[in-house]
Amino acid sequence: MSEVSSNKRTLEGVVVSNKGEKTIVVEVERRFMHPRYRKTIRSHKKYMAHDAENTCNIGDTVRIVECPPLSRRKTWMMDTVITRTEQL
Repeated sequence: MSEVSSNKRTLEGVVVSNKGEKTIVVEVERRFMHPRYRKTIRSHKKYMAHDAENTCNIGDTVRIVECPPLSRRKTWMMDTVITRTEQL
C-alpha cells in the first residue's frame, strides 16, 4: 500500500509496541508554539495501527494512513516503514 490517496490523513511516528497480533502502537509527536509565551511545546499521542504482515519492530519509524474502522480502537493502517532499527 505505497500509493497514498490525497484525501486520507497521514502521520509519521515511532513504533512503541508490537505485542498485538497484526497491530502496532505508534507514538506521534506534535510540536506547536504556545500562543502567549512563544515557547515550542511537544505533545505526544499514541495510535493503534494495522500491520498485516507483522513486519514492524519497536523503534521503527513508520507512516500511518487513516482507514475505515477495523476494530474499536484501530482506525489507522501502516503504510510504509521509513527507517528500521537494528535488532539484537
